[in-house]
Amino acid sequence: MQDIIEKAKQIKLVIFDVDGVLTDSSLFIGDDGQEYKAFNSKDGHGMYMLQQQGVKIAIITGRVSKVVEHRMADLGIKHIHQGCREKLPAFEKLIQQLELRPEEVAYVGDDIVDLPILSRVGLAIGVGDAHPAVKRHAHWLTSNPGGRGAAREVCELIMESQGTLEAAVNHYLQ
Repeated sequence: MQDIIEKAKQIKLVIFDVDGVLTDSSLFIGDDGQEYKAFNSKDGHGMYMLQQQGVKIAIITGRVSKVVEHRMADLGIKHIHQGCREKLPAFEKLIQQLELRPEEVAYVGDDIVDLPILSRVGLAIGVGDAHPAVKRHAHWLTSNPGGRGAAREVCELIMESQGTLEAAVNHYLQ
């Protein structure tokens, strides 16, 4: 675990996949074609707190969905890359734009399409119900499945490793 803590101390950007990471992979599509997703509010608050502690958050997802735009706007997340069938180009563009090294980036994924980024970042994280190949290549696995608290675990791991979790919690005790 000490190795994971050392990796987490270096993180300046956390990139999340959406389906299967911020959601439980379910896609609800109405007769009119409107897509709906369920996001976990505790995951969202963890993402909010992590940003308040100075760590940037980005989204790279293969699907395009208005609901993702709305949820990320609600959380103040500005780096949103949707419709990325191949995620690696978006990752490379993002770290170049933010002037970060791969070691300063954590990526949270759940499926084989996430492997190209997971194999390049400083902290590769798989959600608890990730595909076996993701579990084999991840540095760390959450105990919770995607959409059910996994993102909150990631955020708290990074804040704890960087010594900012107590301040984030104490903010609510004032």
